[in-house]
Amino acid sequence: MGQHLPDFSEPRWFVCHTKPRCEKKFGALLTRENFAHHLPLIQSVRLYGTQKKTFTKPLFPGYAFARLEPERKTRIYQQDLLVRAIMIENEAVFLRQLEDVKIICASGLEAALHPLMKKGTHVRVLGGPLRGLEGYVDDPANPQGIVVSVDVLQQGLLVRLPLESLQLLP
Repeated sequence: MGQHLPDFSEPRWFVCHTKPRCEKKFGALLTRENFAHHLPLIQSVRLYGTQKKTFTKPLFPGYAFARLEPERKTRIYQQDLLVRAIMIENEAVFLRQLEDVKIICASGLEAALHPLMKKGTHVRVLGGPLRGLEGYVDDPANPQGIVVSVDVLQQGLLVRLPLESLQLLP
């Protein structure tokens, strides 16, 4: 199955997209196979009635990072946990960002994924009375809403919405 990976001659870092809820199993496989890797985990607290349970969950659901050697690259496919592996182009930037992620995870502070939204990012509203509506992020410094275009009038309506209710569109 190693044909899924591009050819590379030196050890390289990859973003490994796992099957749903297989991140920890894939991390264990990478550990057993002695691949340098990182699976950022965060603490999550859930309340079940009066009981409080704390567990760790992946910071990036469905993803782990691994440094693969060309001659052993097929080993990552042995348990059928992987959807695909994508070569990281700029390793220097990635490794710096990975260090930041490690510091955040080790801090114990609460962290949540936050989509990077720039002015003009195409989005769809996921819930509420505007569910399904599409628009564009208005202000990148404060992307609290979207602009819905009325092209024939060369006008737009700015609607304030929580970021969590927006889905990024390609």
